[in-house]
Amino acid sequence: MLLEEISGPEDLRALGNADLDRLCAEIRDRLITAVARTGGHLGPNLGVVELTVAMHRVFDSPRDSIVFDTGHQAYVHKMLTGRLAGFETLRQHGGMSGYPSRSESEHDIVENSHASTGLSYALALATARELRGDGGKVICVIGDGALTGGMAYEALNNIGQIQPELIIILNDNGRSYAPTIGGIAENLGQLRLSPTYERAKEAAGQTLRQLPVVGQSAYGAAKRMKDSLKQLVSPISIFETLGLKYGGPIDGHDVRALEKALRDAASFHGPVVIHVVTDKGHGYAPAVDDSVDKFHGVSSFDPDSGAFLAKPAAWTDIFGEALLEAAEADERIVAITAAMGSSTGLLPFAARFPERFFDVGIAEQHAVTFAAGLAMQGLRPVVCIYSTFLQRAFDQIACDVALHKLPVTFVLDRAGITGDDGASHHGMLDLAYLRMIPGMTVSAPSSPNELRRLLATALAHDGPFAMRYPRGSAPHAGSAAMRPLRIGKMSVVREGGDIALLAVGKMVGVATEAAALLDGEGVHCTVVDARFVKPIDRGIADVAARHPMVLTIEDGTLIGGFADAVLEVLAEAGVSVPVTRLGLPDRFIEHGTQPVLLHKFSLDVEGVTATVRQMLSDRRPSVLAG
Repeated sequence: MLLEEISGPEDLRALGNADLDRLCAEIRDRLITAVARTGGHLGPNLGVVELTVAMHRVFDSPRDSIVFDTGHQAYVHKMLTGRLAGFETLRQHGGMSGYPSRSESEHDIVENSHASTGLSYALALATARELRGDGGKVICVIGDGALTGGMAYEALNNIGQIQPELIIILNDNGRSYAPTIGGIAENLGQLRLSPTYERAKEAAGQTLRQLPVVGQSAYGAAKRMKDSLKQLVSPISIFETLGLKYGGPIDGHDVRALEKALRDAASFHGPVVIHVVTDKGHGYAPAVDDSVDKFHGVSSFDPDSGAFLAKPAAWTDIFGEALLEAAEADERIVAITAAMGSSTGLLPFAARFPERFFDVGIAEQHAVTFAAGLAMQGLRPVVCIYSTFLQRAFDQIACDVALHKLPVTFVLDRAGITGDDGASHHGMLDLAYLRMIPGMTVSAPSSPNELRRLLATALAHDGPFAMRYPRGSAPHAGSAAMRPLRIGKMSVVREGGDIALLAVGKMVGVATEAAALLDGEGVHCTVVDARFVKPIDRGIADVAARHPMVLTIEDGTLIGGFADAVLEVLAEAGVSVPVTRLGLPDRFIEHGTQPVLLHKFSLDVEGVTATVRQMLSDRRPSVLAG
């Protein structure tokens, strides 16, 4: 195979046209077979095959810095920079990351997996090069979906001011996780639909060249005329209004056209935007025909048919059903998401109540403040965002929602260890960062039935309320009536006198299974489902006082999380009992499957039972309360 002969970008530059077409076909075949086995981001990478090949033929990585925003579209880049063999271990624990990784290769500039940040990185790299007097180019690949994020606009504004030597490649496929929405999408759509745009610019340029040079006033008049000529055939691009040169649209699946555009861009001084139109999933019919973006990020599937294996209902699906049921009974309920309608279980809601469903794009900060405004007007907003992405809106949660004591419900999908996407995607910080916000209620359902009850509790509460649940299959379907619970009230799942297992969320099931095993060994455990991390039930102190030792179990960071809340309660109550804590350490967690990572941190049944045995064996506390 030609692909296997590519050990680095330099091997691409001797290839002829026929070889380039063959190489792109081989890359697509390898992407499909590799991702079908390991799971990963398929659609975005199928769409940038020709673009990535063209970039590495024109630019000299790593001397030229290539920044990907978002990094899940960098699989082809990895293949062309000596990591083809790594696809055997893609997203596996100890194997190759599904995102650019500075520890993997000098060709990876930044692990960039939260959208809309790439332009800021690229501007910094270009500025640093100029300050040091270094050569080389800086290139940033950013998708149209990422341009719905406010941080991208902040960077564009700064780029227009500083005027760095920077090439911005806009990968425009009309989609992020879902179809790109908003004003930027309309602007780009008009440009895509205007084949005369480039001809108009050239005609304007020819007119200007025929004008006599009679000073600055004539120049100004000529420039205004040029702008007017462009407006006759197409609205001016947002980039040109910010002072960036604009070229395009370019067919993103034509390597020769892409190379020419990139070489032209490299000859300019100052920031240049090359608008490339691609087809997400290009070359693989199931991905191209995918109307809900199942092929954006996928689990394993049949590469021949594109069929996915049947799976039990996920926590996300159970939430979506519960919210739809609640919305049928209460017309004040509205749902808000940040370009993740399908991923957060909201498609049924959007279909049933389109006027009450709001996808704001990759704009988490805006989503939260938008929700605050709706709540001020008497509505009941439900903001549905992955745990890791809600971090981006911390200030808005604190100062726009909590400060005003508004009834906004935050639903955090993918909480805890999420698995293969790695450090940037684990929802390990939410219990800690939400618990510190005044007036915030923080909860975690231990079962689908508890999810339904806690959602009802949130919607009936006159203040900010957060509910977090994990990624993956739920243990069973939810059927409990959606009746509110008493806020801050724990549930004792089972009684035993030897040790108290205090758990929250998904870890309650783990603790219960571990207690059943230990019961067979003559070790009798009390299991508490805390339900609420804030406010935490003060009765936990009474439970702890009745046991010779306590074990807390959470799938979040130990710093500032559930265990710390327990210790605070015990200290305030004057209860001095040995407490051992199980949770995630104070570091970013690598990629790997959920079972592998949970086992690594003793957050599975085997780990909990082993910890209890060790506690009983040495009777030494890991942490003393009181």
